[in-house]
Amino acid sequence: MVEGGFTKLFQKRLFFRFAQKYQPLGSGEPEEEALDCKTQDVPRNLLNTHRRANSPNTTSGTSEVLQTLTQTHEECELKIIEQEKEVTVLPPKDACKCHKEDLAKALHVDLQTGLSEFSVLQRRLKHGWNEFSVENTEPIWKKYLDQFKNPLILLLLASALVSVITKEYEDAASITMAVLIVVTVAFIQEYRSEKSLEELNKLVPPECNCLREGKLQHLLARELVPGDIIYLSVGDRVPADLRLIEVTDLLVDESSFTGEAEPCNKTDSVLLAAGDITTLSNVVFMGTLVRYGKGKGVVIGTGENSQFGEVFKMMQAEETPKTPLQKSMDRLGKQLTLFSFGIIGLIMLIGWLQGKHLLSMFTIGVSLAVAAIPEGLPIVVTVTLVLGVLRMAKKRVIVKKLPIVETLGCCNVICSDKTGTLTANEMTVTRLVTSDGLQAEVSGVGYNGEGNVYLLPSKEILKEFSNVSVGKLVEAGCVVNNAIIRKNSVMGQPTEGALIALAMKMELADIKDIYARKKEIPFSSEQKWMAVKCTLKNQDQEDIYFMKGAFEEVIRYCTLYNSGGISLSLTPQQKAFYQQEEKRMGSLGLRVLALASGPELGKLTFLGLVGIIDPPRAGVREAVQVLFESGVSVKMITGDALETAVAVGQNIGLCNGKLKAMSGEELDQLAEAELSSTVKNVSIFFRTSPKHKLKIIKALQRAGAIVSMTGDGVNDAVALKSADIGIAMGQAGTDVSKEAANMILVDDDFSTVMNAIEEGKGIFYNIKNFVRFQLSTSISALSLITLSTVLNLPNPLNAMQILWINIIMDGPPAQSLGVEPVDRDTIKQPPRCVTDTILSKSLILKIFMSAAIIISGTLFVFWKENPKSGITPRTTTMTFTCFVFFDLFNALTCRSQTKLIFEIGFFRNRMFLYSVLGSFLGQLAVIYVPPLQKIFQTENLGVLDLLFLTGLASSVFVVSELVKLCEKRCCQQKHTKGHHN
Repeated sequence: MVEGGFTKLFQKRLFFRFAQKYQPLGSGEPEEEALDCKTQDVPRNLLNTHRRANSPNTTSGTSEVLQTLTQTHEECELKIIEQEKEVTVLPPKDACKCHKEDLAKALHVDLQTGLSEFSVLQRRLKHGWNEFSVENTEPIWKKYLDQFKNPLILLLLASALVSVITKEYEDAASITMAVLIVVTVAFIQEYRSEKSLEELNKLVPPECNCLREGKLQHLLARELVPGDIIYLSVGDRVPADLRLIEVTDLLVDESSFTGEAEPCNKTDSVLLAAGDITTLSNVVFMGTLVRYGKGKGVVIGTGENSQFGEVFKMMQAEETPKTPLQKSMDRLGKQLTLFSFGIIGLIMLIGWLQGKHLLSMFTIGVSLAVAAIPEGLPIVVTVTLVLGVLRMAKKRVIVKKLPIVETLGCCNVICSDKTGTLTANEMTVTRLVTSDGLQAEVSGVGYNGEGNVYLLPSKEILKEFSNVSVGKLVEAGCVVNNAIIRKNSVMGQPTEGALIALAMKMELADIKDIYARKKEIPFSSEQKWMAVKCTLKNQDQEDIYFMKGAFEEVIRYCTLYNSGGISLSLTPQQKAFYQQEEKRMGSLGLRVLALASGPELGKLTFLGLVGIIDPPRAGVREAVQVLFESGVSVKMITGDALETAVAVGQNIGLCNGKLKAMSGEELDQLAEAELSSTVKNVSIFFRTSPKHKLKIIKALQRAGAIVSMTGDGVNDAVALKSADIGIAMGQAGTDVSKEAANMILVDDDFSTVMNAIEEGKGIFYNIKNFVRFQLSTSISALSLITLSTVLNLPNPLNAMQILWINIIMDGPPAQSLGVEPVDRDTIKQPPRCVTDTILSKSLILKIFMSAAIIISGTLFVFWKENPKSGITPRTTTMTFTCFVFFDLFNALTCRSQTKLIFEIGFFRNRMFLYSVLGSFLGQLAVIYVPPLQKIFQTENLGVLDLLFLTGLASSVFVVSELVKLCEKRCCQQKHTKGHHN
């Protein structure tokens, strides 16, 4: 049935097509053209039948002809459909070895006319659109519900349910509200960040120039299929993987894909052997940029079948790992659950031993356990993280996932892409050596013309021709040049852009305008030089040649050398000196260009050498040093060659200059276990692909490292997603890298990573401070009620007083601990161990120590103020006020786990001061305001009472501070002993 319908559809379409072709032709046109079938020639006898059918005397037979034509073309197109089904995507390594004729045959395409629309339709059915489809199988509601899987959230929901069962509806409502706030904030943050795969489409160019049916058409890139013929020109983004068949001086910037800073010189000649994808000189890849020249190529891979698609598939396969904070919160949730069940069990056991009713004891136990769970903790964590994110935003860092801020505190390895991250991806001249031996250094990075040329060793700033030798060298570089700098970006070759920027610094950028160019001998990889023949405008002088290129090639055309504006004969000693200088500059990782000028190509005057490099970004060296001192190792991963990578590594001070390098090929040869132990000691990885980057990160993670990856290109996207923290560049970064990352450096400033790590460490300490305060307070309150219940004593606190204590415990004083400013010495602390829990042994001891002091002090006041006649309002007022004062002093000491209050400063956290002052005034209001006295069952206290309670409550603060002092002394002694040993 389906086949029959399909055939009828083709018959109808073909009938209309051929009915249209049987229109009267213009005079002088051969009739056969009207019958030209794109798929197969029509038999000759059909043409004769067609002529008879169209003769003036013949009126019959037209329908017979059309029927015969329809049948023939149906067979013809069915045969073509079969052929089209056989067309497959050509891998780049196979396509590069194909001759043009073999390529055309394999892809069933005429290289002069392109594909027919019919062929395009058939191929699209098989290969799909040239785009990436993101399968979003999980609905939004499911993603929202997934947020409830956190053990702490489940524990809070369980406590809310128990509150409903025990008819504590207010508690249930407040807990549920807290949970909903936390879950919603986390969901919104994570939902925004899950666009990474969809963003890949943004890098695929929307339009391209394509040859179809003999016509050059402007098409959307998504419409391309294997076999399409594409025309490329300067500024185009390559729309699919192409095998080049025609090339004119084509240079393609593949830095976003391979990490190579220098544009690749492309050719259309056949390669005898296929190496790494970076060596395929006759293939261009989707998403790369045409910097210079033009070309024509055949599409060999589209969508997910392109090299870009390989990155896409790898990204799909990668899952973002759980952050250390999420793991810590999970563990805390489990610890609190065990603690809660322990309380319930203990109270039921004591009640059973005392012969009390088990159900009533169970109800008391559950109520206490619910009260023990700090429902404010998730809110404090979320608020602390949000405030951290906002502080980072002020420092020009965008954080897309809340927990990532804290993860930075655990980060002990930063893997960084070189091009565009550690360096600016802007080729810059940094060194000059003139033919008469003068040396000069150049400041400033990029194409903005900012910076100066300094003559060494005097550091004299040079402008125009203040030094003739330097001026002539810079002039030659500017004239033998096709690049243009507009709005601080280069159009053309980056190395030529660097020479123009040098001329701008010397105020010689307009000097090329005084020359009229007569001829150009373009650069080629074989001759390794470029020359232009010029003459001075408005002057009848002889022609002058300017040449630039590799030193060993340029020097062959020179017979003289320039010495202060005078041409002298070139001696072997001079040549040896230049060769030595060229090698010295090359060892520094500079790309060295030689420059010369003269009346004839064989009689040029050598002018000197220019050293060009993609220099490190400002502040990178300092950042690497600080990170190294704080226990974070920085590793550089690049697609560049060893010499360039090592030069940049030394410039930025990687591993304090003790560099160990490894290539992508060496990585492939190592077994998984061996790789994990080896990568820890390597500081530079060169000639790497996206797969290598992923391999390095996985190996480091297996070795127990928390890995941050910084990058800007498509080739970094997979590594950015699989790393614990992915950091992308905001300005130079591709859309793909930005969306795959968790963090974006808006100004591309690597040094802001330091601020982020500082923030991350501070956030974890703030969460620990809050946990210590809340648990010590809740344990104290619970213990008072438990002891009074178990020992059959009168309750020292009434329901309203317990509610007020809960407000302080979960309210402003507690919340303000989460916004304590980051300690200035935090960055010097080593990265936090990922296995460290929030409830460490030392923290548990401090919690119980504080709780013991609060309980003892409160029970002492309760015993002291408890007359034999029974509990009076004064008893509860003194006990209640004593407990609240203990709480406030406890909050004061919980501001830091290690530093004394005098070191932190009383006024650094203003929110804390306001909240403690508010709580103190609120407590006075509860004691002295008559309406509140009735609600809280309190009475007025004397000044001496308040002074006594203040003195007693301050004991928790004094003891905690003394413990910190002892710990500090012990640490200093250990440190001193370690140095002596």
